[in-house]
Amino acid sequence: MSKSLQAIRGMNDILPEQTPAWRYLERTVAELLDGYGYSEIRLPILEFTELFARGIGEGTDVVDKEMYTFLDRNEESLTLRPEGTAGCVRAVLEHGLSGGGQVQKLWYTGPMFRYEKPQKGRYRQFHQIGVEAFNLAGPDVDAELIVLTWRLWQRLGLADSVTLQLNSLGSSEARAAYRDALVAYLQERFAQLDEDSQRRLTTNPLRILDSKNAQTQALLVGAPTLADYLDEESRLHFEGVKARLDAVGIRYEINHKLVRGLDYYNRSVFEWVTDKLGAQGTVCAGGRYDGLVTQLGGKPTPGVGFAMGVERLILLLEALQLLPEELNAPADLYLCAFGEAAELAGLALAERLRDAIPGLRLLVNSGGGSFKSQFKKADKSGARFALILGEDELAARVVGCKPLRDDAQQQNIGWDALPAHLAACLQA
Repeated sequence: MSKSLQAIRGMNDILPEQTPAWRYLERTVAELLDGYGYSEIRLPILEFTELFARGIGEGTDVVDKEMYTFLDRNEESLTLRPEGTAGCVRAVLEHGLSGGGQVQKLWYTGPMFRYEKPQKGRYRQFHQIGVEAFNLAGPDVDAELIVLTWRLWQRLGLADSVTLQLNSLGSSEARAAYRDALVAYLQERFAQLDEDSQRRLTTNPLRILDSKNAQTQALLVGAPTLADYLDEESRLHFEGVKARLDAVGIRYEINHKLVRGLDYYNRSVFEWVTDKLGAQGTVCAGGRYDGLVTQLGGKPTPGVGFAMGVERLILLLEALQLLPEELNAPADLYLCAFGEAAELAGLALAERLRDAIPGLRLLVNSGGGSFKSQFKKADKSGARFALILGEDELAARVVGCKPLRDDAQQQNIGWDALPAHLAACLQA
């Protein structure tokens, strides 16, 4: 017998009972970003592999171990996007959106792909909402991105469940000097490092700061800190970010080990973390990447952005029971029609009611059936009222209206009076 078909490990179906939460989060984010003047851009899922090798950086875990890369029929190397920033920068360059110093504030959403060990909150196909701003070099836009995420947590009810961590990576020169000092420190303790950190020492040593290995973290207690190598311009920029957050009243922690996993970051970096999801504690992260546009072939263009994990945010909303009850609200009405003439009239009636009552949730019985079977479907639907249309009702130009959630009696309502009657009942 052939093997039954199933989804690829770590690539999950989002089922009908789950999609209301997704739509709620996506709608809330879209409305917030509209209010801050950010415009949506829709990007391809596939890009040329070179984009990520140049943008994210050779030697990073993402490029070396996690990308889904293959040759197409033209023998060109393509990759399923592992993150959104590189593709957004490519689109901005390709379409001249940042030319002449144009300010662009953009956002996007969709699936990303990384070959990782699947676990709760970490999947091989995962979804992100990303925000990017170009041609703004000052600390004001860095702060704005953090403020709007803080505003989102307030709207979602998460403000008391997430913590903001900040750091500055400084200029590329300052970062290089710090890298040399860190490597020298760790080389002397090479044998005590875990296997991953030993490998990273020659490929991406700053990622060792983020190691989850307890022994490695103990070694780092006496290591040089990035703050000691900050250039003056980066220090002033970071002070400007903090001053703006202080002015709004946003609390934060300075985390000198926060370096982010992608090579293109410089200066301000930040993460919003939670202790409500176990090991997968980061729900939103980002920072400044002033050199990325140049790295990908464009003219010098300041850039800053962030991405948030949709799955993790929904897990957090579910864990804290913060999803609105009305997301899974049942239908308002269920229309039962008996006989072909009643079914035809019922179809027209249903559309009249949808025109008259905005937002109405009305189910029309499909597949016919006896009075008993249709009423059983109406009750199972969770609707508040059943509308009954048969030969007698058609002849009298009335519709039976039967409450399904209490013991109130059925009423026969004239066709012309029905919309107003139902609107009043549904508001009660």
